Amino acid sequence: MGGSIYSIRYKAFLKRLREARQEANLTQVEVANKLNQPQSYVSRCESGERRVDVVELTDFAMIYKKPLDYFVNFTLDNNSD
Repeated sequence: MGGSIYSIRYKAFLKRLREARQEANLTQVEVANKLNQPQSYVSRCESGERRVDVVELTDFAMIYKKPLDYFVNFTLDNNSD
């Protein structure tokens, strides 16, 4: 698996993570409070500065009321970077 494909896939994941929060009508501060983390934690997760592991993803999914596959079940546009 090449690095550029991985980057595209992770960017798609990050987009879903951010969209899930927005669809739940929550701010980063509200999510951070539910996770007992600072707002910067949510920001770093959404920007890709901090990698999200499966346990953390489960926490996000519960807060956003989304199934885990919502975050990884997406179609990639071959023209994406």
